[in-house]
Amino acid sequence: MATRSTPAAATSDAPSYVGPFITVAILFFIFGFITNLNMALVPHLRNIFTLPYAWAMLAESAFFLAYFVFSSPTSKLIETIGYKKTMVVSLFIQVVGCLLFVPAAKMVSFPLFLTAVFVVGAGVTALQTAANPYVAILGPEHSAPVRLTLAQALNSLGGTIAPLVAGAYILTDPAKLQSQAAVANTVRGPYIAIAGGLLILGLAVMFMHLPQITQTQEFRPGKQGDPVLSRSIWKYRQTVLGAVGIFLYVGVEVGLASIAVNYFKNQGVDSLSTASFLVSLYWFGALIGRLLGSWILTKFKAGKLLGIFGFAATLCVFISMASHGSIAIYAIVLCGFFNSIMFPNIFALGIAGLGPLTSKGSGLIMTAVVGGAIVPLLIGALADKSGSIQTALIIPAFCYLFIAYYGLWGSKPARTVQA
Repeated sequence: MATRSTPAAATSDAPSYVGPFITVAILFFIFGFITNLNMALVPHLRNIFTLPYAWAMLAESAFFLAYFVFSSPTSKLIETIGYKKTMVVSLFIQVVGCLLFVPAAKMVSFPLFLTAVFVVGAGVTALQTAANPYVAILGPEHSAPVRLTLAQALNSLGGTIAPLVAGAYILTDPAKLQSQAAVANTVRGPYIAIAGGLLILGLAVMFMHLPQITQTQEFRPGKQGDPVLSRSIWKYRQTVLGAVGIFLYVGVEVGLASIAVNYFKNQGVDSLSTASFLVSLYWFGALIGRLLGSWILTKFKAGKLLGIFGFAATLCVFISMASHGSIAIYAIVLCGFFNSIMFPNIFALGIAGLGPLTSKGSGLIMTAVVGGAIVPLLIGALADKSGSIQTALIIPAFCYLFIAYYGLWGSKPARTVQA
């Protein structure tokens, strides 16, 4: 198993990675908050434009389509300008996307809303593609799942706060407003404030010291002409199946969160703000799960824990499908807890043993986040066709079953870079 190699004489002078880890963990909070705030646009756009579920889900599709388009180019950008500069660029891209919500609201334009979401998604894609492997390699490889799980806890904190902000400032009962334009206008203030915060953060990161990870050959790009770099990433089973796992995980997590407000209202919740609060509990469960998961991972192997959580989430979905009212609602809320350790563990298992191909594997896995564009659309389409969100929950159930399979069996490497 790869460890950092440092000359004995220099051991006492080895840099501390605590500060850089905290800095990057804050970035996890940022993209968690922005990602989940965009999910609130699904019920919001339904109110503005009177859309069916599948069309409203295009807000998620636009956001996660950016992962498909920009993940691989970002991995090349990282090799060219490094992790830190890529993170700074990603924050500035998000500033542009947030500011695009202003004309979108003023013009009450659905295409412009989707464009703004896509640009924000491009920035978040670049940030995730840089931040995830950076945290994974900011220390010994065997503890990468723990570091990623801790960082993802801040992602969940941002995700927990976002629905509360949406419920307070964006999701307004259209009957209380006088016009379609007034409903659309509720996004302007929050996104202008977010743009300002991102601009300040980008400038701050620009002047911070984040160490370059060059101590270990396994974690840096190989030298030009290195035959290892010519290998196809598709030959690594754990990476390819990991990409499928990320595709389904992001799709089911986003799909459930996006349709939850409408689902909870169908199950008897009386207002959008209350439904948003319940979605916040869904993300709060992920936060608790990640905090506990980082400790549990010191006792259990990542793959085994992933399998257990995958089967538990499947059971929750089936319970929700078979019940009504509070039981149906809280079974879905509980899925947030079981989602908690899925992304960091699938990611860490997917890049295990890749060595100098780590950035290439990260690019492939992050491209698979496009599942957030496709799976919610399928859930929405099935809900429209069947006339029931409850029936459409069969899609999340199958997603969780594959994740359980990956954790217990599919994540075991058939080969490594050295093999």
